Amino acid sequence: GIGRGSEFVVRLPLLAEPATTSPEPAAAPAPATARRILVVDDNRDSAESLSMLLELTGHQTSIAYDGPQAIDAAERVRPEVLLLDIGLPKLNGYEVARWIRAQPWGAGIVLIALTGWGQDEDRQKSRDAGFDAHLVKPVEYAALTALLAQLPVRPA
Repeated sequence: GIGRGSEFVVRLPLLAEPATTSPEPAAAPAPATARRILVVDDNRDSAESLSMLLELTGHQTSIAYDGPQAIDAAERVRPEVLLLDIGLPKLNGYEVARWIRAQPWGAGIVLIALTGWGQDEDRQKSRDAGFDAHLVKPVEYAALTALLAQLPVRPA
């Protein structure tokens, strides 16, 4: 009752053997084929985080933050894969995709829309602009790496 207090006894079993240390975390597996990837997103944190994640898994990356930067970087770097946001300032992703596809060197670049726009009409617009694939943010990294792994190996 009130004012009489309570006593609780907890007994925990002892381990018979000392715990072994856990192994070092495995390094991220290298992709089957490392790719030269241009990441384009006006959200700097998103672009930089994705770029770092791709680099940790063996890819070589470059970053651009708007449409004109994307065109300049694509022309300079000649990426194998371009992960391109649609809602960019200055030139949107559709315009960037059309411009790249119009260049002689742009036909072989794999253009992947990486956008928050995921309706059927958005997907159709990306196909019409020359995109090869359309992923909706937040992208599942496993889905992105699976897509990258499916790409044909280009001769060096």
